[in-house]
Amino acid sequence: MRLRRLPPGVDGQEFARALAAFRAALGEAWVLTEESVGLPGYADPQPIFDAGHFAACAALMPGSVEDVQAVMGIAGTYGVPLSPVLPGRDAGFGGAAPRLPGAVAVDLGRMNRVLAVDAAAGYAVVEPGVTFHDLDTRLGELGLAYRVDMAGPRWGSVVGEVLERAGGGAGYEDVPAPPCGMEIVLADGDVVRTGMAALTGAGRGASVPYGCGPSFGPMFARSALGVVTKLGVRLRPEPDGHRPYLITLPREEDLGPLVDILRPLRMDRTVGDTPTVRSLLLDAAAVGPRSAYYDGPGPLPDSVARSVMSQLRLGRWNLYGVLSGAPAVMDAQWSVIHDALAPVPGVRFFRAGEHDSPALAAQARRAPGQPPMQADEADSWLENGGRLDLTPVSPATGEDALAQYALARDHAHAYGKDYLGAVAVGARELHHRFMVVFDTLDPADRARTFELCALLVRETAAAGYGIQRAHPALMDQVAATYGFNDHAVLRLGERIKDALDAEGILAPGKHGIWPRRYRGLGL
Repeated sequence: MRLRRLPPGVDGQEFARALAAFRAALGEAWVLTEESVGLPGYADPQPIFDAGHFAACAALMPGSVEDVQAVMGIAGTYGVPLSPVLPGRDAGFGGAAPRLPGAVAVDLGRMNRVLAVDAAAGYAVVEPGVTFHDLDTRLGELGLAYRVDMAGPRWGSVVGEVLERAGGGAGYEDVPAPPCGMEIVLADGDVVRTGMAALTGAGRGASVPYGCGPSFGPMFARSALGVVTKLGVRLRPEPDGHRPYLITLPREEDLGPLVDILRPLRMDRTVGDTPTVRSLLLDAAAVGPRSAYYDGPGPLPDSVARSVMSQLRLGRWNLYGVLSGAPAVMDAQWSVIHDALAPVPGVRFFRAGEHDSPALAAQARRAPGQPPMQADEADSWLENGGRLDLTPVSPATGEDALAQYALARDHAHAYGKDYLGAVAVGARELHHRFMVVFDTLDPADRARTFELCALLVRETAAAGYGIQRAHPALMDQVAATYGFNDHAVLRLGERIKDALDAEGILAPGKHGIWPRRYRGLGL
């Protein structure tokens, strides 16, 4: 049997026996190997190292909680590390690639049922494979005027968005709802429910995140301490209408005043859904490749950038948002936003249908509450393009926004790279997404990109901005920046990891937390 690289410490013969046990538990069709169908979906889709580095050696597709329990038991018996995978993984963060090279992917996409919808309480219970499209479809079938409280890509997992807390898409970003009614399969196969879902015979516990004693639910967000198999998600009443808009600002320095003007409007909820400010070149990438504007070396010259602005009728910064509610409410919101930004020299205002920006058109097609912060457009900036994304978070002030931008831009230019980025403006925090685009077929460019990103991880932390999400190649570096008291938070994560996952089988190394069996190996 031809297999990809096995994970460290896993013997080939033992692994073959583990595969046989997985097939007996799940069925032949739900255990994938290179020999059977190949594994293109379980590797770094835009490899920053060699193509086989961050790649699974096999993939499992459980269809039920019992299947997940069986997978855990077999993996623990044979010492096989697992890497849970949910629909909609972002290529800029490694897609479905495992952090530990060779770990076995556990694809939860088959578990895609909407288990319950409570119209009165305004919540739904979903399995991990349910996408935003799936849930929207189910709400439509039931004739309910609700939408998901937080928003992600239509093809993305609702559970995944809640657990990863990617930021920038949720209307209630400034007061994030804690995970409700979670059901988790632990590494030893035990099944736990959190909050009031843990009540004996509970039927409505998924709407309440807390119960008696400690609140364990948040432990399983952004971690590798268990596999979430059910989750209660809050729904929002569908508004009477929505109106996407675009506001363009002509100068780099306009980002600061823009954020300072938006912040009070976000705090008092005049601007209800999180708006996104996209850079000129990110919007340009949605229209055509870099070669359509400039084919010279180094970062795009300022004179070319001004030409792109004129050609596409865009600004250096382009604010995308959506108004929601009754027509009179939207009229009032637009009036306040317009009056607040009108003093900025050169500002221009557009509503849906008044500009041919692809991002504005995409916003008009999306459900309300889903701002266009998708990064896929950046991939087409270069031929054979890929990207590494960085996501520093800071207070929602103009000073911090400009500092973050200048730091990323200056380092990118020093490495011969263009700045493509976006800022999601919350009431109290900014989510800055910087996309470092590289040629996936050029080893020198890949190496230069990784060096730049590793430098930016250190520099943004030194400036006081923590990165909250990372590609597998950068997870250890990001974790190392959280260094208070000799990295006490990392040591706490390791202690909990060892207690709940003694065999070290669940997503080793995710977010820099390694189990005892792999710790210190420099993998």
